[in-house]
Amino acid sequence: MHGIVETRIVFSALLLYKELLCLRCLLALALLIALFFLASSSLSLRSLCFRVLGIRLVGGVRSEVTMAGGAVVAGGEGKEYPGKLTLFVLLTCVVAATGGLIFGYDIGISGDVNPSICGVTSMDSFLTKFFPEVLSKEKANKSTNQYCTFDSPLLTIFTSSLYLAALVSSFFASVVTRVFGRKWSMLGGGLIFLIGSALNGAAINVSMLIFGRIFLGIGIGFANQSVPLYLSEMAPARLRGMLNIGFQLMITIGIFAANVINYGTAKIEGGWGWRVSLALAAVPASIITIGSLFLPDTPNSLIERGHPEAAKEMLRRVRGTDDVYEEFSDLVTASEESKMVKHPWKNILKRKYRPQLTMTILIPFFQQLTGINVIMFYAPVLFKTIGFGDDASLMSAVITGVVNVVATFVSIFTVDKLGRRKLFLQGGTQMLISQAIVGTLIAIKFGTSGQGQIPKGYGYVVLFFICVYVAGFAWSWGPLGWLVPSEIFPLEIRSAGQSINVSVNMFFTFIIAQVFLTMLCHMKFGLFYFFAGWVLIMTIFIALFLPETKNVPIEEMISVWKAHWFWGKFIADEDIHVRGDHVGSADLHAKA
Repeated sequence: MHGIVETRIVFSALLLYKELLCLRCLLALALLIALFFLASSSLSLRSLCFRVLGIRLVGGVRSEVTMAGGAVVAGGEGKEYPGKLTLFVLLTCVVAATGGLIFGYDIGISGDVNPSICGVTSMDSFLTKFFPEVLSKEKANKSTNQYCTFDSPLLTIFTSSLYLAALVSSFFASVVTRVFGRKWSMLGGGLIFLIGSALNGAAINVSMLIFGRIFLGIGIGFANQSVPLYLSEMAPARLRGMLNIGFQLMITIGIFAANVINYGTAKIEGGWGWRVSLALAAVPASIITIGSLFLPDTPNSLIERGHPEAAKEMLRRVRGTDDVYEEFSDLVTASEESKMVKHPWKNILKRKYRPQLTMTILIPFFQQLTGINVIMFYAPVLFKTIGFGDDASLMSAVITGVVNVVATFVSIFTVDKLGRRKLFLQGGTQMLISQAIVGTLIAIKFGTSGQGQIPKGYGYVVLFFICVYVAGFAWSWGPLGWLVPSEIFPLEIRSAGQSINVSVNMFFTFIIAQVFLTMLCHMKFGLFYFFAGWVLIMTIFIALFLPETKNVPIEEMISVWKAHWFWGKFIADEDIHVRGDHVGSADLHAKA
């Protein structure tokens, strides 16, 4: 008997070792993809370290032109202010970026892609207490169709209702952010999210759950409205992308942590594991709440609220130099223009703001139509196929989560060197190709019936292209969907513009959550091609209509739009200011 037991243990150990080897191979593959991208960007490890430390390498050919008003434009990219990346700014931006944790944790914990297979809504104990009729219907469903899985509209509405609350609250957050400052909006978001986590963790009925979800949504609306703005304003122009993408990095970490926590709490005996998952949302909420108490206001916000001396002192501190006159003068000029705007929501509709308004609507709209939902939906299915069984959801979370985090780091370290456009275009192309391949491979095995089996080797091939897709999304549309809208608006309408960005993002996240499973059931593998078509459209849109914004000071961004072949016609010459001076159209185009 002992010999049989020992043999089984050895056999199980060998199987586990084999699967771990596969896991290591996939993790190594993710790392190789990231390293290849870094190498292709010609970003050496030495220069990468120098950039993180705020040291600018001198060498090679460096072209400089002078704009009207005496501002220096390096390499035709934007005005270059004195200063460096200080430890104070780095720590400040890291703390502020933790606002992304609450958004990421909720995405992972609630299972927004498919509530019936992931998140707390996939736990029988949770459904028994709050949605018993949904559980009975789910158990009665014996379909093996890989396209038409059990779909509960009630669960979908419950989980995605948070996004409607976030949508509405983002407009109120705009007023708080502008009148009281960015940090107080973050503090409010953290506190409200903390209340929501307490209500959900202690919920005894559906009404309590819904109230909790509303509070969570309000908290996310405030955080998503203020954090990207704060990061863009606090960061030096040449490192704004790197520091701003910290927000997206925290979102990916929050998703990963929530998935792992869900896996563990689902195994707790007694049927109370879901309470732990929901209540632990208080951890990321506490981090941003406590952290925001120690955050300083941005110089932009201080000037906007009538504290010029405090703004100048803060500017010296965040730039690490006393030579801040030029940047301070530009901020004052922007503030003076901002004070003339009494109704930002009315002003944002003016012709001269048409480029920014278009981008802040279409970029979050496109971000939700990249097809990341359908890709992430099939990942657990494939992991189960290649032998992970009941651990498929965990392995899916681990592999795609690691790829997501690693690729986000790639974006962090390349966005200010390669620029936003190159990452958008490269990532879009990578997503388009890999999504079309995954759709074709799924079609070959499942056809239109949804019936079929995926061999283990075949599954690894599909999984490889899923990882390629996730990597492309994580260093392009994932982080840039938050970065670009937060850096393109002038001060007078910046809060309003960011609110539109958040509301559009939340609205279409809600819509996609409502219709995704129905679309998959009806369109089958064609849904992959549907989203691939949208990726093609958005990539062409970026190529034609998005100018490069890297290294351009946030208060001088209008010059970029004026120099653009299409958007320049919407902006009059008198709308362009550099250090308080007007810049003529011909002069601007000659120097851009």
